[in-house]
Amino acid sequence: MLTFVVRRLLLAIPTVIAVTALLFLSVTTLLGSPASMMLGENATPEAIAALNAQHGFDRPAYVQYFDWLGKALRGDFGRSYATQQPVASAIGPAMPITLELAFWSILVAGTLAVVLNSVPAGRSVLVPTVTGLNIIGVTVPNFMLGISLIFFFAVTLGWLPSTGWVPWSDGLGAHLKHLIMPVATLSAYYFSAFSMVFRAEQRDVYRRLYIQVARSKGLSEWNVAFKHAMPNAVLPVVTFMGLAMGQLTGGAVVTETVFSMPGVGRLFVASIAAHDFPVMLAISMIVVVAVVVMNVVTDVVYTLINPQIRFH
Repeated sequence: MLTFVVRRLLLAIPTVIAVTALLFLSVTTLLGSPASMMLGENATPEAIAALNAQHGFDRPAYVQYFDWLGKALRGDFGRSYATQQPVASAIGPAMPITLELAFWSILVAGTLAVVLNSVPAGRSVLVPTVTGLNIIGVTVPNFMLGISLIFFFAVTLGWLPSTGWVPWSDGLGAHLKHLIMPVATLSAYYFSAFSMVFRAEQRDVYRRLYIQVARSKGLSEWNVAFKHAMPNAVLPVVTFMGLAMGQLTGGAVVTETVFSMPGVGRLFVASIAAHDFPVMLAISMIVVVAVVVMNVVTDVVYTLINPQIRFH
């Protein structure tokens, strides 16, 4: 197992370099001169040249990239052009908020999708409910669902706070109240996506011989569904959950914006508006690394769910 993990991580290094190089070039070259974008349309050529020399933008692109990459690997992402503070200091407080939101959203969506869709359909009153939730998750945009939840639960009923974020240190109850609606909003789409993936695999699993053997032994449909079918049908969902968690590490931009959560998503939007390239690049690199790492973690989790799988 350890050999497999190390090998996968080593193979991921060229992927990380290629993707981050593309991101770096797209931000610093293809989108235009960083100096001219920072200074605005009315900047003089002398001012642009001075800023290029100050930040090293006049060097060859590959030199800039490897210089940035070397520092980034040591945790030095440079300084924010907007605030002049270290980029790591700006991302540090925002990252735990985004990670917690992403973790609970993926966990809730994945657990509900697998459990609710595993209940034997012929005896379940949950089928219409699951179908309705799937339709809502697929058709209703995140921002519309978030605004609707705010209007109903915060404005109309007054049960939950409309926006903002409260850390654990200020009270568990207040923290969870601020977390409920963002998690529900972000979980809706992933619940539908996980449900579709799980049900597609589930239909194939139910055609297999071992399911027929289990039924021939007189096992109940609940036993067949949860003990025999679910462990095999859930594997594609685990893959999807891992990828989604890696992607959401970069921030759930719409959800964090709607609920005014000071996470990485809002920071990324602010960095785009301010042409703050160091922050944009740092967040992009974090997303790439997170997706690669979550792929490896997902493969390891496979063996815990289904011990028949072995890595070579």
